[in-house]
Amino acid sequence: MRIFKNLTILELSSVLAGPSVGMYFAELGANVVKIENPNTNGDVTRSWKLPQEDKQDDLSSYFCSVNWGKKSIALNLEKSEDYKVFKELVKISDIITVSYKFGDDTKLKVDYKSIKKINPKIIYAQITGFGLDDERTAFDAVIQAYSGFMYMNGLPETDPLKMPVALIDILAAHQIKEAILLAYIEKLKTGKGSFVECSLLQTGISSLANQASNFLNAGIIPQRTGSDHPNIFPYGTTFLTSDNKHILLAIGNDKQFKLFCRYFDFDNKIDLEKHSSNFNRVKFREELKRNISEILCKYNSKKLIKILDTIKIPSAIVKNMKEVFEQEKARELLLIEEKDGKKYYGVRTNTAIINDKKFIKISSPPHLDENRKDILKLIKKTNTKI
Repeated sequence: MRIFKNLTILELSSVLAGPSVGMYFAELGANVVKIENPNTNGDVTRSWKLPQEDKQDDLSSYFCSVNWGKKSIALNLEKSEDYKVFKELVKISDIITVSYKFGDDTKLKVDYKSIKKINPKIIYAQITGFGLDDERTAFDAVIQAYSGFMYMNGLPETDPLKMPVALIDILAAHQIKEAILLAYIEKLKTGKGSFVECSLLQTGISSLANQASNFLNAGIIPQRTGSDHPNIFPYGTTFLTSDNKHILLAIGNDKQFKLFCRYFDFDNKIDLEKHSSNFNRVKFREELKRNISEILCKYNSKKLIKILDTIKIPSAIVKNMKEVFEQEKARELLLIEEKDGKKYYGVRTNTAIINDKKFIKISSPPHLDENRKDILKLIKKTNTKI
């Protein structure tokens, strides 16, 4: 789907949140130009490598997660000649994404006020850590702590745990994408540009959902409960099988639980009258968990999941990353391209399909400054002068 084939996006963002926005638009056909600072060897995630990765390759696995379909140009915006190139790019762009530390955007003259003077019709999208009025710097982990996610994550006996994915960054990317699309709709109507902004902190807080509501309405501070759900049982709870696999149950209502008990003949183990309501199942979860474990541990995982699927009980085998990408639906999202004699892999960020249109092929992540010549040609095509 090349819905945005006529859009040019300037990316002055690094790490995960901003770059995932750029990749989203690239997957939908937009021309995305990533501007990187040569003094820092480009986006910092080019250097975020596992010990097993090639030290010399600037396409790290992390960088490859959100930088497909882009062109890279290295510009030192503190140099007048590079800033001139930047200005010409701003003139031909529709959207610009920015995620600088507090004050750096003004210092480099890439703040909204400066950009609007160059192109008043541009949509300027800024992601901050704590908001426009707060000087603190932030990465995703900092916001996981400040927004309450980290406090809730872990087992009762463990310290608070950071989530293994930078979820706040990903959620912020969705927030800013939605804002950009709304601003673009407005631009189509009025011809005017917009300034849109979201902070990682407010993104995190707005995503607390039922956990925030449990506190605000019931006065309960959510605690670490492992995989268990505070309001439903058994939902999110895992059980060990005879072949040492973990099966997750996601029983969401009383009808499903009764069906589950009927099939597995829990009459001797479980007081069905006592546990027929979700309220009581939550109240007596530890007792119930032991009883269910004693039954399910006798089953092989494949046989058990087949039974649960047959009787329509929401459930899953907990998969590791290798097992995840053995699934057909996961393979459909794979991005694979050979470059410099090496294969690079990625995963699409956009999974929505409109009117049965297929995913488009996009280029592999660029090396730093790889597309300078192409980008300068793009500027010349518009009859502008550098």
